[in-house]
Amino acid sequence: MAASELYSKYARVWLPDAVEAWKPAELTKDYTPGDRALCLQLEDGTNLEHKIDPQTNSLPPLRNPDILVGENDLTALSYLHEPAVLHNLKVRFVESKIIYTYCGIVLVAINPYESIPIYDHDIINAYSGQNMGDMDPHIFAVAEEAYKQMARDQRNQSIIVSGESGAGKTVSAKYAMRYFATVSGSSSEANVEERVLASSPIMEAIGNAKTTRNDNSSRFGKYIEIGFDKNYHIIGANMRTYLLEKSRVVFQATEERNYHIFYQLCASSHLPEFKPLQLGNADDFHCTNQGGSPVIQGVDDAKEMCSTRKAFSLLGINETYQMDLFQILAALLHLGNVEVEERSADSSTILPDNSHLTVFCELMGVAYQDMSHWLCHRKLKTATETYVKPLSKVHAVNARDALAKHIYAKLFSWIVDHINEALRSAVKQHSFIGVLDIYGFETFHINSFEQFCINYANEKLQQQFNMHVFKLEQEEYMKEEIPWTLIDFYDNHPCINLIEAKMGVLDLLDEECKMPKGSDDTWAQKLYNTFLKKSDLFDKPRMSNKAFIILHFADKVEYQCEGFLEKNKDTVNEEQIIVLKLSKFDLLLELFSDEEKPAGSLTSRSKMTRPVQAQRDHKKTVGTQFRNSLHLLMETLNGTTPHYVRCIKPNDLKSPFMMDPMRAVQQLRACGVLETIRISAAGFPSRWTYQEFFNRYRVLMKLKDILSDRKQTCRNVLEKWDQDKYQFGKSKIFFRAGQVAYLEKLRSDKLKKACVRIQKTIRCWLTRKRYLRMRQAAITIQKNTRGYQARCLVAFLRRTRAAVIIQKNQRMLVARRRYQQQRSASITMQRLLRAYQARQTYHKLLYEHKVLTIQRWVRGWLARRRCRRSLRAVVYLQSCVRRMAARRELRKLRVEARSVEHFKKLNVGMENKIMQLQRKVDEQVRNGTFCMDVGTSCMDVVTSYMDVVTSRVDVVTSRVDSKAQAKVGMQLESDIREERDHYQSLLSEYTRLKERHADLKEEMTITQGFHHHSPKTTTGFFPLPLELAQSYFFKDELKQMFSGVVVQDAPHQDAVDMSVLLKLQRRVTELEQDKQTLQRHLDKREEAQQDQVKNAEKQRTAGRAELDLEALKRQELESENKRLKTNLAELRQSLATVANTNPGTSTSSPGPGSAPYNVLLEQLNSSNEELEVRKEEVLLLRSHMVRQEVLKHNKVGGSSPKRYPNSLCSALVPGLKYLLVSQLQVQDRRHEEEVEELREEVLRVREENRQQQQFLSQSLLLPQEARIEASLHHEITRLTSDNLVGTSQGCVQQGTTLWNLKPRGVAVNFLPGLPAYILFMCLRHADYSNDDQRVSVLLNSTINSIKGVIKVKRGDDFETVSFWLANTCRFLHCLKQYSGEEAFVKNNTPRQNEHCLCNFDLSEYRQVFSDLAIQNYQQLVRCMEEALQPMIVPGMLEHENFQGVLGSKPTGLRKRTSSCPGEAVYTVDSILQQLSLFHATLIQHDVDPELIKQVCQFYIICSVTLNNLLLRKDMCSWSKGLQIRYNVWQLEEWLEEKGLPDCGAKEMLEPLIQAAQLLQVKKKTEEDAQALCTMCSALTTLQIVKVLTLYTPVIEFEERVSISFIRTIQALLKGRVESPLLLMDTKKIFSVTFPFTHSPLALETIQIPSSLNLGFLTRV
Repeated sequence: MAASELYSKYARVWLPDAVEAWKPAELTKDYTPGDRALCLQLEDGTNLEHKIDPQTNSLPPLRNPDILVGENDLTALSYLHEPAVLHNLKVRFVESKIIYTYCGIVLVAINPYESIPIYDHDIINAYSGQNMGDMDPHIFAVAEEAYKQMARDQRNQSIIVSGESGAGKTVSAKYAMRYFATVSGSSSEANVEERVLASSPIMEAIGNAKTTRNDNSSRFGKYIEIGFDKNYHIIGANMRTYLLEKSRVVFQATEERNYHIFYQLCASSHLPEFKPLQLGNADDFHCTNQGGSPVIQGVDDAKEMCSTRKAFSLLGINETYQMDLFQILAALLHLGNVEVEERSADSSTILPDNSHLTVFCELMGVAYQDMSHWLCHRKLKTATETYVKPLSKVHAVNARDALAKHIYAKLFSWIVDHINEALRSAVKQHSFIGVLDIYGFETFHINSFEQFCINYANEKLQQQFNMHVFKLEQEEYMKEEIPWTLIDFYDNHPCINLIEAKMGVLDLLDEECKMPKGSDDTWAQKLYNTFLKKSDLFDKPRMSNKAFIILHFADKVEYQCEGFLEKNKDTVNEEQIIVLKLSKFDLLLELFSDEEKPAGSLTSRSKMTRPVQAQRDHKKTVGTQFRNSLHLLMETLNGTTPHYVRCIKPNDLKSPFMMDPMRAVQQLRACGVLETIRISAAGFPSRWTYQEFFNRYRVLMKLKDILSDRKQTCRNVLEKWDQDKYQFGKSKIFFRAGQVAYLEKLRSDKLKKACVRIQKTIRCWLTRKRYLRMRQAAITIQKNTRGYQARCLVAFLRRTRAAVIIQKNQRMLVARRRYQQQRSASITMQRLLRAYQARQTYHKLLYEHKVLTIQRWVRGWLARRRCRRSLRAVVYLQSCVRRMAARRELRKLRVEARSVEHFKKLNVGMENKIMQLQRKVDEQVRNGTFCMDVGTSCMDVVTSYMDVVTSRVDVVTSRVDSKAQAKVGMQLESDIREERDHYQSLLSEYTRLKERHADLKEEMTITQGFHHHSPKTTTGFFPLPLELAQSYFFKDELKQMFSGVVVQDAPHQDAVDMSVLLKLQRRVTELEQDKQTLQRHLDKREEAQQDQVKNAEKQRTAGRAELDLEALKRQELESENKRLKTNLAELRQSLATVANTNPGTSTSSPGPGSAPYNVLLEQLNSSNEELEVRKEEVLLLRSHMVRQEVLKHNKVGGSSPKRYPNSLCSALVPGLKYLLVSQLQVQDRRHEEEVEELREEVLRVREENRQQQQFLSQSLLLPQEARIEASLHHEITRLTSDNLVGTSQGCVQQGTTLWNLKPRGVAVNFLPGLPAYILFMCLRHADYSNDDQRVSVLLNSTINSIKGVIKVKRGDDFETVSFWLANTCRFLHCLKQYSGEEAFVKNNTPRQNEHCLCNFDLSEYRQVFSDLAIQNYQQLVRCMEEALQPMIVPGMLEHENFQGVLGSKPTGLRKRTSSCPGEAVYTVDSILQQLSLFHATLIQHDVDPELIKQVCQFYIICSVTLNNLLLRKDMCSWSKGLQIRYNVWQLEEWLEEKGLPDCGAKEMLEPLIQAAQLLQVKKKTEEDAQALCTMCSALTTLQIVKVLTLYTPVIEFEERVSISFIRTIQALLKGRVESPLLLMDTKKIFSVTFPFTHSPLALETIQIPSSLNLGFLTRV
C-alpha cells in the first residue's frame, strides 16, 4: 500500500532521541510523496518538522496500534523495528510488572531487582505439561519446551542464557535447573536433583563476586549437562567451566569484592573449627579490602557459609576435605598480606619474622626459608647453565600474586572435578539438557584480555544463533509451501576469522608469547601491520599506539594491549611450585599432582634436559585453551536443539522496575534480539491461522463471502489487495510487516462505522420516543385542565345549595338535641338507682354462696390429704418389708445357685430320683393346704370389710331420715362424700390384703429351701414391721399363718426360680399401677361432676332477678333431695341383692350399679385372674423344685426322702419322668453332634494345611509379581470357601472371584452393591459360626483386594473406581445397619434385626473401611481431574462461543495449542458431556446421593481456569470475562438439570465468577475501586492486582487499567488477611463424609447370578 495511506493525518510515528532513544509523535498533516518534511506534534504538545533525507527518502517508523502494545511475543507486532520492540518491553516491564517477553524463539528476561512471587512450586505445576504458546512467557515455559522436545524428538537440548553482568543470567539458569529437578524427579533414591541444585551455592561461593553492576556476578562461564535416563528422570549432571577471572583474587576495583568464599570465611572465623586458620575481619586482609565494600546489603555471609558447607556435605565432600579447602583459602588471604621490602632497585626481600608468611607456611606445610627466598628470586635457565636472579619489589609482588591466582585456579578446578564426580551416575545416560550460563557482550572504559575473550565467545554464539534463526525461518516457509526467497542477514563470520583464523589476533598473540623479548608493544605493531587497512573490522585509535579496535556485531570495542601477553602466558615461578610440592599437606599435593615433576633440588644448577624444555615450549596458552574449549562447546551446541534466553539489565542503579531506554537498546543490539526482529521482518513476520483470521476479521466480510471452507473465505477477502503483501500457506496466512496494522485499521474503521450507524438509529429512536411522550403529555395536560375547570363550577353550585340545607338542619338539630338531653338525664338517674339496689342484693347472695363453696372444698381437701398420707405410709411399709425379705432370699439363692450346675452333671440313679420326687410331692400337698387356709382368711377379711361398709351405709340412711327436709340435701351430700372417702380407704386396704395374700403364698414356696442351708433354724417367716404385726387385722391371721410352719428341706433354687420371682413382683407392680389409675379416674369423675353442678348453679343464678333467687334456690334443693333419695334407694336395693346372693354375709352391703360397687367388682375380678395366674406359676415352680430335689438326692445318696400326698404325686410323677427322659436324650444328641463336628474340623484343618504346603512349594517357583498375584487369588478363594458352605473345592478354583467383575456389566444387569452384599453375607456366616479368625481374615482380605484393584490393576478407570467406591460404602453401611446399635437399627424391619451381628464388635473395622472409602474417593477425584484437565483451559478460556464478535488478537510465532491444526478442540460442551458421563456412572453404581454431591464440586475447573487466567495476559480482557460468565452459567444449568443445586459447586466457582466480573466492571474512579473490593471477596489481593495488571484491550474501545487505580486497590485491600499465594492449589484435598444410608433390601431375597460363576456358594 502507498506511503500516503499510512502516513496520513493523526498517524503516529517514532522519532530518534538522544535521551529516550525514541520518542512518540503524531502527524498533523497528511504526507504526500515529494515532501521534504513531516509536520509532527509530540506528546507534550510541541510542534516540529522532521526533515526527510532526500537521498534515502526514509520516513520515521510507524507506531503499532494500542491493542498490539504489550503483547507476549514481539513478533506479533505489526511493525517490527527497534522503537516498537523497546516500547513493548517498557510497557510490559514498567506498567504491567512483567519481566519475560518472547521475541520469536528468544525469551527476553529483564532483571526486576526485587523478589517477585512467580517461581513457587504451584507456578511450576501450572507450566508443567503446557505448550510454550499456551502460557505467558516464563523461564519455566522454555524449560518445559526443552524437556518436551527431548522426550518427543529424542534429541538433546540446550538452553543458552546470556547477558551482561547484572542482567540475571545466573538466576535464570538456576530456575531452569530447579524446574528440571522438580518436574522430572530422580529415578533412584539418591535424590540426584537435590545434588544438582546443591552445586549452585558452591559455585556461587567460589566463582561469583560483587561488581559495580551486580552483587552476585558470575566471574566464569559454565555449561551444565543434566543427564536423563530412558524414562526422562534425572540421573546426574556434568559441569564445564570457562575463563575464570583469576585476577580478582588479588585485585578488586572500587565498590567491588573478591569471591564470596573469602568473606564467608572471615565472617565465620569465630567458630571453634576455624580458630587454627588465624582469620579475622575482612578489612584486615589485602585481598578483601581493596574494593572498600566488604558487605553486601541484605546478605549474611555467616549464613551463606552454613549453606555452602551444607552443599559440600550433600555432594559427598566430607568435613575433612572441607577444612582442607578452607585452610588453603585462608593461606591465600595471609599470602596477600605478605609485604615485600625493597633492598635495591633490582632486588627485594621479606623480613624473617613476617607473621602472615609464617601462617601461610604453617597452613600450607612448606618451609619458611624456601618460600621467602623464591618469592624474591627467580631461576634463569640457559642452554648450559642455570642462574638465580633477584627480583625487584614490583616483580616480587607480581610473583606473589601470580602464585595466589595459580593456587586458587587449581583449587577451583579441583572443586569442579569433585562436583562432577558427585553428580556422575552409574546409569547410562540416554539424553541430556545443557544449560549454558555465559557472560554477555562487554565493553568498558578499559578493555583487556578478559573482555577480548568474552566478546570472542559472544561472536561465536551469535553466529550460531543467526544460523539457527535463519534455519527455522526457512523450515517454516518450506513447511507451509511458501515460495522461498533468500533473506539477507548479518553474518559475523569475518569478525570471527579476524580473531581465530590462521595468523589472526590469537595466533599473533601466541607467536609473540614465544618470543624471548616479546612485549605488548611489539605485538600491537604486528597487529597494525597485519590488519590495518586490510580488514574493515580492525582499526587503530588515533591517539594511541598500544590499543586496537575491533568492530563486533554489537558495537566497536577498543582493547588496551597492556597485559595481554602476561595474561595469555599465565606464568608462575616454577620454583614456588616445587616448594609447594614438597609440602606434607595432602590436598595441596593433590592439587599439583598434574604438574611436571621437579628435575632436581631447589639449589641445583644442573642443566635442563631436552624433554623438559620441549614440554615447556609446547605448553598451551590461555587463548589457545579458551579457543579449543569454545570450539568444543560449539560442537556440543550444534548437536542439540538450542533455546535462547537473553537477559537484560534495565538500569545501572539497580532500581526495581525502572528502565533506562539507552541501556536497554544497547543490550538489545548486543544480544541479537533486534537481529531476530530484522530477520523476521524481512520476510512475513505476521502469521495467522485461517480460523484465527476469520474470527478476527469477520467484520470485514460480507455475508455472501462467508463459505463453509474457511481457507477459501479468507482467500476471497484478501484477493482484492496486493498479493505481494501476503502469502497463503497450508495452514496459515503470512503477512508482510505493517499489514496487520492496516487490517486492524480497516477493522477499526468498520466497527466505527457500525457504531455510528447504531448510535444514529438509537438516537433517532430516543428522540422520536421523547417527542411522542411530550405530545401525549400536552394532550393529557389540556384534558385535565378543562376537566378541572368544569369540576370547579359544579362544586360551587353544590356548595350554594348545601349551605341552605345545612342552615335548616342545624336549627332543627339544636332543638332536638336540647329535648334529648333532658330525656336522657331522667332515664339515667332511674337506671343508676335501680342498678344500685340490684347490685346490693346480688353481692349478698354471692357472698353466702362462696362461703358454702369454700367450706365444702376445704373439708374435702383435708379428708383426701389424710387418706393419701395413710396410703403412702402403708405402701412404704410394705415396700420396706418386701425389699428386706427379697434381699435376704436373694443372698440365699445366690449361695445355693453356685452348686446347681454341679448337680446337673449327675446323670445316674433314675430310681432314687423318682423316690425323692414322690416324697417332695407329699410335702407340696401339705404346703398347698396351708396356702388354701391363707386364702380363706383373706376372704374372711374381705367379708368383714363389706360388713363395715354396710353398717356405714345404714348410718347414713338413719341420718337422712332424722333430719329436717330443709337441710336434708346439704347433709346428705357431705355424708355421701365422707362415705366415699372411707370406702376408698377400705378399697386400698383390700388391695393391700390381696397383695399380702400373694406374698404369703410366695413366701411359703420359697421358705421350703431354708432348712437345707441352716439346719438349726426351726422357723423361716419374714420379719415384719412392729406396727403391721400389732394391727387388729393381722393379729390372728399371723398367728394362724406361722404357728405350724416348719422349714422343710428343699432343693437349691436356680436361675429359673429367680426369674419366676421377678415375674411375680412385676405383676404385683402392674396391679398397683392399675389400681392407682382407677383411683385417678374416679377422682377426676367426681371433680367433673362437681364442676358441672357449679356451672349449672351459675347459669341459673345469672339470669334471675333478686326476687326469684330464693324461689329458685328452694326448688333446686328440693330436686337435689329427691335425687339423693333415689340414689339411696338404689344403693339399698343393690345391697339387698348382694345379701340375698350371699346368705353368710351381712345384709347391708353396697348394691350393684353404684360407682364404689363397680370399682370393687373390677378389683375382685382382676384379683381372681391374678390368683389363677399365680397358681399356674406355683405349679411350675413346684415341678422345678422336684427336679432339683431329685438331683440333690442323687448327690447325697444317704438322706431319706420325704413323703408327699399321694394325690399330688400321682399327678406329677408321669410328667416328670417324661421330662427327665427327654432332657437326657437331648443332651446325648448334642454330645454326639459336638463330637462329630470336632472330627470334621480336624479333617478340614489337616486338608487345609496340606493345601497350604502345596501352594507354598508351587509359589516359590514363580517370579515375584506372579507370586503376589497368586497369593492374593489363593487367599480370596480360601476365604470364600471358609465363610460360605462350598459344594466342592474344584468349583472354587474354576469360578471367578468378585474382584474381576466388570463394573459396566454389574451395574446394568445385576443388583447395585451386589459384591458388598455377598461379602457381608460371608461375614455374617462367619459371625454366626463365632469364628474370630475367619472374620479377621475375611475383612483383611477384602480390604487388601479392594486396594489392589484400585491402586495396582485399574486405578485409572473411573468406572472401576466408582464401582468399588459404591460397594465399599454399601459394605460400610451394612456393617452399621446390622451392628445392633440403636442409632442404625431404628429403621430396620424385624427380619433385618434378626440378621444383626451378635458375636463380634466390628466398630474398629468400620473405621478401617471408612479410611478405605476415603482413599477410593480421592482416587475417584484424581480420575475425574485427569479426564477433565486437558478440557478445562480450551473449553473455559480458549474456545470462543461468540465467533466473529470477540475475535482474538494475533499470537506471534508462539501459537497457542488451540490455534495449531490437528489438535483436538475442546469446548464447554465437552466438559459437560464428560461430567454427565461421570454422573451417569455414579448413578448406575448406586453411589450415595450425598457422596455424589461431594464429588461434583467443580473445584478443579475453577482452580485450573483461574490459574491459567492469572498466567496468561492474552486472556485478561472484557470479552474473555463475558465468555467465562457464559461458560459458568452453563455449568450452573447443568447442576440444576442433574438436581445438584445445593452441592456446594456454585460456591466453589465463586472466585472464577468474581474474576470474570473483575474483567468487565468499570475500573476508573475511586468509587469503582471500592465497589470492586467489595465484590471480589473470594479473590486475594495478589490475584486482583494480577488480573488488573494483565488486563489487555482487545478492541480500541477498551482502555488499560491505570497504575494509580491499581495502587488505590492495593491501599484499600492492605488490611485484608488472606493467603500469600498467587495461584489456587489444584491439588487441594477436601474432607469427605459418608452419611449412613439405610438399605430396605432383605438379605434373604438376594440371589447370586449364575453368570458370576459363584456356584460353589450355597445359602445356609
